[in-house]
Amino acid sequence: MSDRSSLVFDDRLTSYNFGQAHPMAPVRVELTMQLARELGVIDLLDVVGADPCTVDALCAVHTDEYVERVQELSADATAADPSVGLGTSDNPVFAGMHEASALIAGASVEAARRVWTGEAKRAANIAGGLHHAMPGTASGFCIYNDVALAVQWLLDHGAERVAYVDVDAHHGDGVQAIFYDDPRVLTVSIHEGPQTLFPGTGFASETGGPGAEGTSVNVALPPGTSDAGWLRAFHAVVPAVVRAFGPDVLVTQHGCDSHMDDPLTNLMLSIDGQRASYLALEELAEELTEGRWVVTGGGGYAVTTVVPRIWTHLLAILAGSPVEPETATTSGWRAEVERLSGRSAPQSMTEGRAPSFRDWDLGYDPESWLDRCVQATRTESFPLLGIDLTV
Repeated sequence: MSDRSSLVFDDRLTSYNFGQAHPMAPVRVELTMQLARELGVIDLLDVVGADPCTVDALCAVHTDEYVERVQELSADATAADPSVGLGTSDNPVFAGMHEASALIAGASVEAARRVWTGEAKRAANIAGGLHHAMPGTASGFCIYNDVALAVQWLLDHGAERVAYVDVDAHHGDGVQAIFYDDPRVLTVSIHEGPQTLFPGTGFASETGGPGAEGTSVNVALPPGTSDAGWLRAFHAVVPAVVRAFGPDVLVTQHGCDSHMDDPLTNLMLSIDGQRASYLALEELAEELTEGRWVVTGGGGYAVTTVVPRIWTHLLAILAGSPVEPETATTSGWRAEVERLSGRSAPQSMTEGRAPSFRDWDLGYDPESWLDRCVQATRTESFPLLGIDLTV
């Protein structure tokens, strides 16, 4: 296995573009690449391209009829078909939609391939993480489910157990749905609760289908959860369930819309708290999968000031050389942010937080909404995975 990490990227990946007014703005990826390049992070990675997924490859998780419809609408951007989730305010049709979406899918599959074959120890597609797409419908800004396609590729090429951990503020419903009945895939999602946020799923009681009981784990958090609560919940559930599952490879989705400045969600994490979660996932990969780690981006709609900084941290962690939080942002990047936003750009890679949390083994507080949510997940999922609830 190579000790180097790969970033699957070329400029064509930013052609996934729903239009200027849409929250899913490709500039967030462009600014990430600029900041990571100017800080020297990109120099630490093998940057490689990818081919789009073929129609046959897409049909590994999507229906033939859906892929055919995406192709038809892609060729006629004036049409719409809300029955498959396209032509809506969330998922506007755009020219070249199929090609752009298939390329993002191909980039995540290439990241998985490089890790599984040993060409890279770790690999990322930060333009990916489109976790809401269902087999036959687009959903939540997601047309093809690149993460599910990467997981399926791993299964088809010899992986016996794949763990997928999703830290996006929104429930990873598409990936969960695709593998809900497959005992070879553990899906873990830590997200804002379905009572207050799209897609309205991800309850603790969603634990897997017949024959796969325990392989879907959901931690639904109260709105307003900040670093300390989020990290408390994460460490009370995620390491234990992933260890119990015993994966061959870890696949993670890093939507950073849990940030306090994100306009679409109600969680209150800082960049420093998000960075701490990335380091924890890196440790899990090193402990459990001999470092085999496939990384994608995801949501994140504070597109100029938040997403580029936290995903630069992610890429640096992937490269094995984390950026210190106090590191200054670069003058070129700041100038571009100010040009695009008309506002002052952040001066450093930190928000001055020192993330800490109270360990679960110090006690459960039934008066705490957060603790009740965590306890619900532990009660539902731990016994199904053979984990002692006192762990």
